[in-house]
Amino acid sequence: MAQTNPGFEVVGGTEAEPKPPADNGVAVAMLQIGLKALGQRALTAAADLFTLITCVGAWWLWRMTPDPNPQQIVHNSIFALFVLAANYIVRRK
Repeated sequence: MAQTNPGFEVVGGTEAEPKPPADNGVAVAMLQIGLKALGQRALTAAADLFTLITCVGAWWLWRMTPDPNPQQIVHNSIFALFVLAANYIVRRK
């Protein structure tokens, strides 16, 4: 067992005081600004994704007809013109 008084004296007031809770308002505001910018970039990327998907669709249609007859060439050309018109309408905004 420890001695009751080994020559040391207990001094009060050295205990760690509880810190007040941190204010995270600025951090939350910065996070909201960052997420808003990310959302705007995602919307811009979605418009570019539309162009990519439609162009890949036209390319895939041409690749699926390795030996096309005249009717298939006309069909594929009409689809390619539709893709160009749709992309023009989307990009015009």
